[in-house]
Amino acid sequence: MQRFSFTDFHLLVSHYFWPLTRTLALFSAAPVFSEKAASKKVKVGLAVLVAFLIGQNLPETDITLWSVAGIWVTAKQILIGTTIGLTIQLLFAAMRFVGEIISLQMGLSFASFFDPSGNQAMPLLARFLNMIFTLLFLTLNGHLYLLNVLADSFTLLPVDGAPVGSGAFCLLVQTASIIFSCGLKIGLPVITLLLALNLTLGLLNRLTPQLSIFVIGFPLSITLGMVALLLMMFDFAPLFDRYMHAIFSPLDSILRALN
Repeated sequence: MQRFSFTDFHLLVSHYFWPLTRTLALFSAAPVFSEKAASKKVKVGLAVLVAFLIGQNLPETDITLWSVAGIWVTAKQILIGTTIGLTIQLLFAAMRFVGEIISLQMGLSFASFFDPSGNQAMPLLARFLNMIFTLLFLTLNGHLYLLNVLADSFTLLPVDGAPVGSGAFCLLVQTASIIFSCGLKIGLPVITLLLALNLTLGLLNRLTPQLSIFVIGFPLSITLGMVALLLMMFDFAPLFDRYMHAIFSPLDSILRALN
């Protein structure tokens, strides 16, 4: 009869502890997985399941869990998982930036609500667009791509005590420019339309001073902005799909720079 000793149990726990740490760090920073609406028990249970499936394909490590090397490897797994989650979070920050710009142009920036995902107050339109792009992220299997990146990261960055490359943090800062580039590209049609409307209202105010521009300008800006967003709804899915795949490309470069 085969016996299961305490040493074997310690090695088993140490083997699955490292992928669990990286998975929990990812779930704490990545979009959708870090939503506060989901229960913490569900998140931890899902992380344990993902770590168990990934850990079966990982080689054995001789790193002692309760040691200085074990503390460094744990910190490294937290750093890797958080880096992956924050990189994908930049895409959703760009989408929230779109809503903030359009709300400012439409005059709806005063209507703000607290967003649990961003831990900040944001305009109503930004919250609405963030909800739409979150649903698109799930529809386009973005969460599955993210879990695939997590599994592949153990090939690029195995569980060992090797130092972390500093060039990855520079790449992460450079990737943050997607917030402004993608945000302006998506919101530029509505911004251009509202800018043309404001110029037209400015000319009308100079030609006919008796006309109260503030009375007709505010509802007209909201109406045209809503109509423009309605027409853009058909292009949100292909645009978000393009930018979602574009964010995974620099993510691979960041993971390689960490090695």
